[in-house]
Amino acid sequence: MALRNGGRKISFEVLSVEDESDPTERNRKKRRHRASKKKKKLLDRADSDSADPRSAPLENGGACNGFELDASRYCGGGGGGGGSVVVCEEVREAESVCAVAEARGAESEEATAVRGGIEGFNFGELRQRNVNCGSSEDLAASVVVRDEKEDGGVNASPVEKATNEPDRNVVKKLETVESLDWKRIMAEDPNFVFSVEKSPVSYFLEEMHNGNSLRSTTTLGNEKERERVYDTIFRLPWRCELLIDVGFFVCFDSFLSLLTVMPARIMMTIWRLLKTRQFKRLSTMEVSDFGCFLILSSGVVLLQQTDISLIYHMIRGQGTIKLYVVYNVLEIFDKLCQSFNGDVLQTLFLSAEGLANCPPESMRFWIWRFISDQALAVAASIVHSFILLAQAITLSTCIVAHNNALFALLVSNNFAEIKSNVFKRYSKDNVHSLVYFDSVERFHISSFILFVLAQNILEAEGPWFESFLINILLVYVCEMIIDIIKHSFIAKFNDIKPIAYSEFLEDLCKQTLNMQTESAKKNLTFVPLAPACVVIRVLTPVYTANLPPNPLPWRLFWILLFSAMTYVMLTSLKVLIGMGLQKHATWYVNRCKKRKHHFHED
Repeated sequence: MALRNGGRKISFEVLSVEDESDPTERNRKKRRHRASKKKKKLLDRADSDSADPRSAPLENGGACNGFELDASRYCGGGGGGGGSVVVCEEVREAESVCAVAEARGAESEEATAVRGGIEGFNFGELRQRNVNCGSSEDLAASVVVRDEKEDGGVNASPVEKATNEPDRNVVKKLETVESLDWKRIMAEDPNFVFSVEKSPVSYFLEEMHNGNSLRSTTTLGNEKERERVYDTIFRLPWRCELLIDVGFFVCFDSFLSLLTVMPARIMMTIWRLLKTRQFKRLSTMEVSDFGCFLILSSGVVLLQQTDISLIYHMIRGQGTIKLYVVYNVLEIFDKLCQSFNGDVLQTLFLSAEGLANCPPESMRFWIWRFISDQALAVAASIVHSFILLAQAITLSTCIVAHNNALFALLVSNNFAEIKSNVFKRYSKDNVHSLVYFDSVERFHISSFILFVLAQNILEAEGPWFESFLINILLVYVCEMIIDIIKHSFIAKFNDIKPIAYSEFLEDLCKQTLNMQTESAKKNLTFVPLAPACVVIRVLTPVYTANLPPNPLPWRLFWILLFSAMTYVMLTSLKVLIGMGLQKHATWYVNRCKKRKHHFHED
């Protein structure tokens, strides 16, 4: 098909490729000849158009529309490794026309028209030829058009080059893609290249004017965070210490009840039986008192057979690290025995109630059941008593030693306690039980201090009381500080408010006043049998050492006198502590009721 443009007819002679001599070389020569002729015609036309740019307007999309094309002859195909590359020569030659026109100083309108003709060129149907080659080195001839700008001039010429290398124009065009434009990235996101553009001085000055210097690692607090800080430092410590102290006095009251109220009730029961000379079935309370008295007597008798000095020298021969290990092992077994003995004593009281209220035909069953529970309670209490005695001897060894063993023991033990408790997850009920464990531990430490005092009275030489007071003060202060730190951070990490410790104290006061129902579980579980065995075992040698060397009747008199004086003192202390706890519990429960009433009204 032939098209006319500007009254001129342009036709191309189709080269025949059927020559068998050297078709590739003949094609190269004829293409060069054709390109030079077209270049000459285009240059002549550009010269004529430059005189009057508007005299020869391009029609129908420019001269490019007048080409008669066959895509199969003017597009060379080649491939290697199964691929194909198609390069259209006529498009590249038409682009060179635009470059020449712009280089000759033609008007921008003509260049635009020529380029519009290129874009509007109708190629028809392009047929791609795939030439399968033996290797990637055997490539078809391709045309590479390069535009070089030197000294303000433009030399644009179509250069046809046959090469065995792949076309690298693709790489150059990929480097100018908009997504890889470095200047565009810098303009859109200056922070992306902040470290490249900013100098150290500019960076430091900008940091100085950016407000809070720790903005990258901390956040702005609020009132809730401020309350947490003051709760941890001020509000929670004194509430926690108050709760532990009240729990300590509750344990002390139970201990004094075991030594004062229980013997008095047993003596009254025996006096009633002797007076009436009639055996009646004992009540639940009386059966429980006899069971506890049997446990206490068995523990004291067995501990009296224990050589304390032998155990003392065995423990003292250990190093400081071994003392720390021994004390921690004994403390762990103390807590286990305390929990287990509470369950055993509950089963014993249940069997005592069944024995007191059972029908006559099932009396034999309940008697054997009570005996088995009694034997289990005696064995468990004796084991716990030996553990507490060994723990008291270990603490006495650390206090008496002159190599700072006490300080090392306190530091290692207390900080190990913080590590094992603070970084764990606790619920509110777990914290409740943990506070009561600390109250029981505080009472056990007091019984150990009493053991150390008795040992110093019996064996110490020279002035010892001042150093004893300093050591005791150190032990108590360290224990108090560690408990406060532990509970403060447990509450902080588990989002427990200080008001929760006030609720725990209210429950403890209700337990003291026996305001809870029978089915309610008392959270503070303390069995004073094992500590009582240790204290009696420790104080007996002190009384024996102070008895006057008189005949046996006088010695019995002094023993009874000392026992009566001790009983009166303990009873007075029991009445004082018991009444104080009752008054405090009543006041605190009423206060909580008024506070809740005002809260509901508001």
